[in-house]
Amino acid sequence: MTLTRVLTALVLIPVAVAIVLFTPTWAVAIAVAVLTILALWEYFALGDAIGHRAYRLWTVFCSLLLIVQCWRISRPFGYLTALSLPHLERLSNSIFPYSPYCRFTALVSAAPLFFLFVLGLTILTLFTRRPLVESLPSAGISSSALLLVAFPLSYAIRLHGIATYGPRLLLFALVITWAADTFAYFIGRAIGKHPLAPHISPKKTWEGSIGGMIGSLLVAYIFHYWLTIPIPHLLAMAVLGNIAGQMGDLLESACKRSAGVKDSGGLLPGHGGILDRIDALILCIPVIWYYLVLVNPRTL
Repeated sequence: MTLTRVLTALVLIPVAVAIVLFTPTWAVAIAVAVLTILALWEYFALGDAIGHRAYRLWTVFCSLLLIVQCWRISRPFGYLTALSLPHLERLSNSIFPYSPYCRFTALVSAAPLFFLFVLGLTILTLFTRRPLVESLPSAGISSSALLLVAFPLSYAIRLHGIATYGPRLLLFALVITWAADTFAYFIGRAIGKHPLAPHISPKKTWEGSIGGMIGSLLVAYIFHYWLTIPIPHLLAMAVLGNIAGQMGDLLESACKRSAGVKDSGGLLPGHGGILDRIDALILCIPVIWYYLVLVNPRTL
């Protein structure tokens, strides 16, 4: 199992790195769209396992609209910074050299789409031929799929679209998560004795969790040679991203335990399904993005 897990990672990681570093944001948006659809389908299967049938097509449609919206929002910000980056760096020398209004707009940009999603759920609930007893479960699993999977994953597009810094920042979020997962897995297997959350994931230990944090901090230290962000901010993002990633991992484990399954799917040998592979990123990437928007660390 360990060999299969490593071989799968050796295939997937170079592909992910190439997409993040060497393709434009619209290509990243397409990749995120594919991942989102696959992850949503696995999430819907978890709902089916407990008798909660989602409104699949509507949820996927709104998720894709959200991805398109994130891509469109990233374009003017990216062009603004790219066209005037030297001047802006002389003035503010910050990651997000935008007005407070621009940053507020970025924070609330998804609100109209969520309202559209609720309207669609209302129409489907009132006019579908499904039994009324399924109304609440169907609306619940559809809403949670959008909020727990599609919405946080869309932040990968926002993060990638931060001008010239975006690809490296998105890679930073990916690598601190991969390092945390790798360190936690091997350290937990080697010396793990104290369960972290036995009622959710009995195999996760505090030793593995601490090892994962060490891995993320090491990555942050290495990245300070490549990113012009002061190392205290990189370390802070690594800590917050690691904690968020571990919470995302436990959240997905709780969903699987609720559905009575070990893996969300079988698409990735040694890893399970897409959700099993991206569960930590679902919360890590948004946390990194919000840190950059709200703290707006200054570059060196």
